[in-house]
Amino acid sequence: MTRLGGWLFRHRTIIPVPLAIAVLLLRIGEAPPSKWLIASGIGLTLTGEAIRLWAVHHIGAISRTRSDRLGPLIAAGPFAVIRNPLYVGNIALWAGFALAARLLWLVPVIVVVLAVEYHAIVRWEEERLEARFGDEYRAYAARVPRWLPRGNRGVRGIRRGQLAFSWRETLFSERGTLIAIAAGFLLLWLKARF
Repeated sequence: MTRLGGWLFRHRTIIPVPLAIAVLLLRIGEAPPSKWLIASGIGLTLTGEAIRLWAVHHIGAISRTRSDRLGPLIAAGPFAVIRNPLYVGNIALWAGFALAARLLWLVPVIVVVLAVEYHAIVRWEEERLEARFGDEYRAYAARVPRWLPRGNRGVRGIRRGQLAFSWRETLFSERGTLIAIAAGFLLLWLKARF
């Protein structure tokens, strides 16, 4: 599982491409036009990106790496609530696009495909984090859940080194995702018009 996780980590940007093609091209099983459904999809997509922005604000550009290089142990912001906010944000973002495309049947497919992919990646990442940070990482993992928040824990935590990245650096790091979201909604709008 960890070997697969390493491979998936290095290719994690390309793996959702078939999902994007499905969202943008499929009309099979499309729900009837509904402003509520489209607004829900846009809202879920924006929520996913807001989670990503919050996480990148704390972790920085290291979140974009495709190498085995690890950054510092981040335990602040969303990383004090769940250990994998970037992946949770991605799942929400993609599910939101499927909703906005009115492909309700595709939402659970996206959630399952990305959950399996990210679970393997996380197992690989956790092995490396535990090897690098030892007891510090084990204590963090015992305190902070992997996927779903527990109770009211707040967002207190520590970040080794710099406290947080500037919002300018955050937006610069997320520029590719922000452009992809804008392009995706433009393409969905064109799909609805033709």
